[in-house]
Amino acid sequence: MRRIPLFKQINLCIGVCIIWGLSIFQSIAQEYPTKPINLIVGFGPGGNADIVARLLAQKLSTELAQPVLVENKGGAGGMLANDYVAKGTPDGYRLSLISGAFPSQAAVMNKLPFDPMSDFSWISTFISYPMVIVVNSESSLKTLNDVIKYAKENPKKLNYPTPGNGSLFHLATEYFSSTAGIEMTHIPFKGGSPQLNELLAGRLDFMLDTFAVVQPHLISGKLRAIAVTSEKRMPQLANIPAVAETFPSFEASSFLGIAGPKGLSPEVISKLNASIHTAVIKNDVRLRFSELGGQVWIGSPKDMAEYVSQNIQKWKRVVTEKSMKFD
Repeated sequence: MRRIPLFKQINLCIGVCIIWGLSIFQSIAQEYPTKPINLIVGFGPGGNADIVARLLAQKLSTELAQPVLVENKGGAGGMLANDYVAKGTPDGYRLSLISGAFPSQAAVMNKLPFDPMSDFSWISTFISYPMVIVVNSESSLKTLNDVIKYAKENPKKLNYPTPGNGSLFHLATEYFSSTAGIEMTHIPFKGGSPQLNELLAGRLDFMLDTFAVVQPHLISGKLRAIAVTSEKRMPQLANIPAVAETFPSFEASSFLGIAGPKGLSPEVISKLNASIHTAVIKNDVRLRFSELGGQVWIGSPKDMAEYVSQNIQKWKRVVTEKSMKFD
């Protein structure tokens, strides 16, 4: 009997292992999911993030033929939920709703309970929330140029509120002031409602917030929109210029996306990514996103990883340039 040379035996074994491995991966992709998936939301029930998460979960349940269950795990601006997912088993059954607060927290906090990049498997963004710069409708400031001109002539006299020191809205407003070469005074609040009430009462000058928050007051005429922070004009506010029309490349938005713990198989990531894309391009989802002040925004897992990383670095630069201090 003719003996097979050793190198051929090795090549044969490698080939068999590759085929075996591919068959296992294909099996994983075909079988997943075989049980309910938990989508962990780091914010309380009823908020914008929770509403959008439940809409996506409903659509994904159909796409994946398994229930996708929203689990609210609020606290620390979503950090507790993200930590819970980061320390989970990478099997695709515990996923995290990642928000625009994620990169801002990574930029301002000296220590996180997880690595904001390497401890996650990035799956896909699915909605973007451009911010809107608004003033009280009785303000003498009619345009973005009015704001910039007044602020340059009266340093630190314009005040602006945010829902907290080091929040995404704080960093985004400081990013704008740095880009425009102006100085304003920051008034931090705890949460969004008090600051909005103060702006409506005319005791604050200027605010940057999501369209969903300010939309009712734009409709009522109590607030005036003077700019949006997306790269291009928002479809919902087509007559309002983007900041980028004055300062090219300026962009500051919130977003929502999905991630899992590190080590998630490429096949599971691919299946989830494709299912998310199929779910959110449906007309009813696009319409609902628009009503909630967002825009469908999808991409590859690599796109999401790069965007999160770039935003962490952007907000870190703002913190450094503005010498911002946090407790």
